[in-house]
Amino acid sequence: MLKFIKGNLEAIDGVTIYPIISLLIFFIFFVALFWWVFTAKKEHINEVSQLPLDQNQENNEL
Repeated sequence: MLKFIKGNLEAIDGVTIYPIISLLIFFIFFVALFWWVFTAKKEHINEVSQLPLDQNQENNEL
């Protein structure tokens, strides 16, 4: 099965660019994610982490 796929892909001109593009997208996404995680404000992280708990407390009060 792999030989069949590999043989078809080798016949396509310029197919070698797709793995490079996918690696770049993967790398850029995770670098941006790490940057956001390390630069996020602690107050925002704490507020978002308490959202499910706040919602449960509001429902119990009704």
